[in-house]
Amino acid sequence: MRKSIVFAWTRFKNSYNRAINVVLQGTHNHYRCYLPEEIGKSSSNLLKLFYSGIELNPDETAKLRKLPKDSIVVYATKHKSYFEYLFYYTRYRLAGLKFPEIGLDYPILIWQPLGRVFRILVAHLDYLLRNLSLQDPYESGFIRQELANGRTAMVSLIEKKGFYRRFVKDKADPLRYLIELQRSTDRPVVIVPQLMFFGKKPAHSVPSMTEIMFGSELKPGNIRRLATLFRAPENIFVEVSPFMNIRDFLAQPENQDLSAEYLSVVLRRQLLRQINRHRQSIVGPVLKSREELKENILTHTSLQKFMNQYAEKKGVPIHRVHKKANAYLEEIAAKYNIGIISVLSSVVRWFLNTMFDGVTIDQKGLSRVKEAAQKGPLILIPCHKSHIDYLILSYVLFHNNMPCPLIAAGKNLSFWPMGPLFRGAGAFFIRRTFKGAALYSKIFSTYIYKLLEEGFNIEFFIEGGRSRTGKLILPKLGLLSIIIDAFQNGAANDLMFAPIFIGYDRVIEESAYLHELEGGQKKPESIGQVLKARKFLSKRHGKIYINFHEPVSFKDLLEQNRIDLDQLSKVESRVLIRNLGYRIINAINRVSVVTPHSVVAGAILNCRKNRFSLDHLMEQIDTFMTYLSARNAQISDSLVMDVDRSVEQVMDNFIQSKFIEKISLGKEAIDEDPMFSINENKRPNLEYYKNNSIAFFIPAAFTALAILKKDAFQFTATSLKEEYEFLQDLFKNEFAYDIDRSSEYYIRKNIKAFTDDAILSPHQSLPDAFNVTSAGFRKLNLFAGFLRPYLESYWVALNYFKQTPKSSIELKDRLKKIETLGSRMYKREEIERKEAMSKVNYKNAANYFMSRGVIGAEDEERIDHYTDELQGYLELIPS
Repeated sequence: MRKSIVFAWTRFKNSYNRAINVVLQGTHNHYRCYLPEEIGKSSSNLLKLFYSGIELNPDETAKLRKLPKDSIVVYATKHKSYFEYLFYYTRYRLAGLKFPEIGLDYPILIWQPLGRVFRILVAHLDYLLRNLSLQDPYESGFIRQELANGRTAMVSLIEKKGFYRRFVKDKADPLRYLIELQRSTDRPVVIVPQLMFFGKKPAHSVPSMTEIMFGSELKPGNIRRLATLFRAPENIFVEVSPFMNIRDFLAQPENQDLSAEYLSVVLRRQLLRQINRHRQSIVGPVLKSREELKENILTHTSLQKFMNQYAEKKGVPIHRVHKKANAYLEEIAAKYNIGIISVLSSVVRWFLNTMFDGVTIDQKGLSRVKEAAQKGPLILIPCHKSHIDYLILSYVLFHNNMPCPLIAAGKNLSFWPMGPLFRGAGAFFIRRTFKGAALYSKIFSTYIYKLLEEGFNIEFFIEGGRSRTGKLILPKLGLLSIIIDAFQNGAANDLMFAPIFIGYDRVIEESAYLHELEGGQKKPESIGQVLKARKFLSKRHGKIYINFHEPVSFKDLLEQNRIDLDQLSKVESRVLIRNLGYRIINAINRVSVVTPHSVVAGAILNCRKNRFSLDHLMEQIDTFMTYLSARNAQISDSLVMDVDRSVEQVMDNFIQSKFIEKISLGKEAIDEDPMFSINENKRPNLEYYKNNSIAFFIPAAFTALAILKKDAFQFTATSLKEEYEFLQDLFKNEFAYDIDRSSEYYIRKNIKAFTDDAILSPHQSLPDAFNVTSAGFRKLNLFAGFLRPYLESYWVALNYFKQTPKSSIELKDRLKKIETLGSRMYKREEIERKEAMSKVNYKNAANYFMSRGVIGAEDEERIDHYTDELQGYLELIPS
């Protein structure tokens, strides 16, 4: 009997094992954490339809295509979400990207093919019967094997009861598992953080009732997630954060010889920090209430100490100081409001479509800025040519998934009703001077400190105000100093400086700038000016160009130059900040776009006479274009694609604006080369557009004038250094010198460009000698001509000092007298360029001469020296 029972049981067990083996296809490795590529047509189509409204950004998917081919890829999200897991599985698979088939701690049953569902149930039940425990994909080696076979996984860093499971129940930790996997394989294990956004609104420190019930955009509940998907899928987007290579992570000195358990904690912390910073770079920091922010600022330890000392020094009750401090903060602070930003975004879009022919954006540069924002607060520093600058930059950032920065605006813009709108869009207001306002200065500095500490991006114009001349103004260092001081005091771990070029074919403030340059008073901003601006809506102003320089890490800059901020003296700190300011100006110049208007204006103004032919003009433009190509200047697409067509359009535009006039040659001369004349009164307008790209030509102008000064057809490159540096010093108030490159560098670069264009030819036997070609002499004059208006302006200023005894006359009155003298000299034809009658040029010239000891007629020796130099230069350059 016993034998028959054993025999029967053995037969049953063998039959059972054969059946199980057939059903399970020879393996127990059937787990819910694996979702195969083929899940059935119905399921695939349903998931495809479900997620069809969400667009994948090509720039983000391009990052995934750059993953190392031999790597083991694991996607990582902050919170556990089946919505996200199925999205990446579905959309990445359809896009031909690596998609997560393995969900680490993501058990899925409903989307499995029916055959797999049956096998999973059978495998788990059979394993339970045999071992009285549930099978584990980690312990069985299934996950290791599948990852080794090239499958992609997904892991979440935070999940409900995740900490309890790992540290109390001692369940498998996916990150520890990946670390152990990396230690046992030569292939890199790469973690790719993924961020899904359901909107761009920043989080608030005090959640609304809607957020309490349905979750926030940062962490939506199921109802809010589905509502967004069906009602506004365009609000959902995905960002890919920089990869984390676990092999590199383990190779770091501080991580060697540590346990996998401890390293998993460190790795999780680093990934969370990276994801949080990336998310903040998209939506901005958590917005605290105005009252909370105000309290944090006004109760700051250093400010409290200062106010107590201030009250004691001034002999006033402390409550009055507090009241004054509160009023100053109200005057300064922004009232960031995403609702106002959304409304203004629509207004700016309409404005751009009405007045301009499009916006050309440097997308690669913008991507670099977005990446830099993940390392620390951005300090966005655009050039300042128009009131449109801060509107267009915020608009571009907002529509490229970046938060609008907080913008330093002049107090003159706080007028009603624009002031409240600007505050809502992120503007905070700053006085033009802090002189005699110690408490205001301290409040403002503390406000900047708090903005950086909270993680806000800050935008300010280092030129201080809009350029009235078309070229960049030398840096104003006050706000830059305050930002550096906040960094030194620990407001942020790093600052990412992002120089930005914003340029226009034509600026809407053109006539106002001309009025001011000719000595007119600047009209204060008001609602009346806003209403009058309606007349510009009927005009087209060409294109807008936005280019981004490679962001500069201030922390890296200090490390590269071995600078310890805490050890610097006041003088050394000023030098550091000045050099940083000049670096920023030069960086903006380097990414400036050369527009058709600037090239044509430069060629017109450098014509020897007020009459010129189209052929002659095109020859000069061709010379400029050749030089710009040698300088690797960024040239507008229209100029690159069709120079003739671009010039024709600009000439038509200049004729309509009455900058130039076409000369009628009669019916008999219809086939002859068209002739034009310059409207003398409009030369300053043309000068403005010429100056838009003058920074590219100044090194060539200095080099050309230094060669012409030799008064010989043969010279050596080294012999130009003294003359070049004199010109660089003479115009140091006009053009920012490059502190990172020597004069020899620019001389050599320009000689190379001149040689390539047959302006110069190398001497046959002398290695450092060059000859000026017959055609080259005319072209050298053409480049040197960029300096003639400035030389004439300085000549006017020098004549003022030559005729005026030393006195204590104020700069404002001195400038008026120089302007009057300039008008007389122009009428007497002692200067020939109307554009030389520039208030800005006069001020820069007066400041330069006074800094060199020329104060009045008594300084004869210095005056005679500069007289000889200026007259010599003016004689070399044809008028």
